[in-house]
Amino acid sequence: MRVTRRSFLKLSGGVLAASGIGVSLKPLSAHAKPLKIKYAKETTTICPYCSVGCSIIVSTTSYGKVINTEGDPGSPINAGALCSKGSALHQLSAANTNRLQKPLYRAPFEGEWKEVTWEWALDKIARNVKKSRDASFRLINDKGQLVNRTEGIASVGSAALDNEECFLYQKFLRGLGLVYIEHQARI
Repeated sequence: MRVTRRSFLKLSGGVLAASGIGVSLKPLSAHAKPLKIKYAKETTTICPYCSVGCSIIVSTTSYGKVINTEGDPGSPINAGALCSKGSALHQLSAANTNRLQKPLYRAPFEGEWKEVTWEWALDKIARNVKKSRDASFRLINDKGQLVNRTEGIASVGSAALDNEECFLYQKFLRGLGLVYIEHQARI
């Protein structure tokens, strides 16, 4: 017996109709859980990550905890759409329980990370930067020109920084004498 697509559909429809299993045309009612933002206060703000100025709706509880962020569909700039950084804004906030709360350190040639205090971590970073800067600082280049730069440290900026943080970070790096400064967005 040769079965075509048309005959298969006719046969399947006939079997379903004969067995009583069919499509009911009576209206269905949905039973959805209440939204977690039902009683939240909504505030509009601007995404901090670039200079486009996308509008974001931030939903907060009555005691100020951020519970949701989403693009503002009424914005003429982004019409509710957000880039990957803007849509992950809630995950990067302090409200995220998965964020690390204490710094971790793994010594050279060690396999395990250990928790350290912020004071210890910042002191370790400062000592390493000072040591590297002092070892690679050049006051004068090969032509005898005053350059005041370090060539032993490079920086790759983070896409998680907003414009103001990037400005301050750039000033800090230039103050140290870095010339090899790059940003994640350009790589």
